[in-house]
Amino acid sequence: MRLSVLDQSPVISGHTPAQAVHETIRLVKAAEQLGFHRYWLAEHHALAALADPCPEILLARVAAETSRIRVGTGGVLLPYYSPLKVAEQFRMLEALYPGRIDLGIGRAPGGDQVTALAIGEGRYPGAERFPEQVQYLAAYLDGTLPPEHPFAGVKVMPAGPTAPEIWLLGSSDYSGALAAQLGLRFAFAHFISAEGGDAVMREFRRRYQPSQREPDPQTLLCVFVICAETAEEAERLAASITLRRLNTDHGVNAPVPNHEEARTYPYTEADRRRIAHHRRRVVLGTPEMVHARLLELREQFQADELMAITITGDYDSRLRSYELLAGAFSLGGRR
Repeated sequence: MRLSVLDQSPVISGHTPAQAVHETIRLVKAAEQLGFHRYWLAEHHALAALADPCPEILLARVAAETSRIRVGTGGVLLPYYSPLKVAEQFRMLEALYPGRIDLGIGRAPGGDQVTALAIGEGRYPGAERFPEQVQYLAAYLDGTLPPEHPFAGVKVMPAGPTAPEIWLLGSSDYSGALAAQLGLRFAFAHFISAEGGDAVMREFRRRYQPSQREPDPQTLLCVFVICAETAEEAERLAASITLRRLNTDHGVNAPVPNHEEARTYPYTEADRRRIAHHRRRVVLGTPEMVHARLLELREQFQADELMAITITGDYDSRLRSYELLAGAFSLGGRR
């Protein structure tokens, strides 16, 4: 079974954003050696906890640091950008690293509304045109704009015989329905929304319209995972992301709490109710426990591939979680 990695380049308290980026490079090297299938980078803006606002740039570096693993974005937030320019960026990446590039596309703002307005120079770049943007982007990459289109003569360079895989990302039925209509791959973010995703995936398959790019439906399920030698250790490691999510709920823009900050935080009863709510989005425990739960989710969602996102209160335990996960699924790399 294919197992992959999503990296949001987390900034852990006590570390700099530059260190977070270097930890991404460290982790992708390990992921390739461990046997993970693909490695995606996420786009976020003006968030103290997440260091990567431009995954297309970091993608060029992580591709250069590896040789076999597929690398891509999870994802580029397309409403902010010109489809033609994104197509040019990813055509360049495909020319540099043929057969290894994924273009995951999202429509969320990736930050607060003020930041979204700043990116749009005072105009909020909403997602009203997202379906049209996705169609244009795919057509630019594949050279399939209809002859009567006013931009049909525009040739995206550097041209080549291969093109990046396109994935539509979502945590609701919107992107699933659009991916089915356009004949594109679909990735569901269980780590964002733990409810109803299985129905979205089934509906995607039922309504899928084959395309020249993708004759058959392809799905990916992205899950938040913390794997440790003991269940107790996994629970301890999970405290940092628990507090990070509470901070998000309360509008606190801060780095990911380290283990000590998470351990000593004065949780209220209301906080504990929020923790229980968020816990549904996390798979944690020993390698055996995580392996069993992920296989259950794969069956429930009818997913072709699983992707794990892991954030803890230190970078070494994050790496160790992926090592244990690779071992649990016998991916074939080093341990």
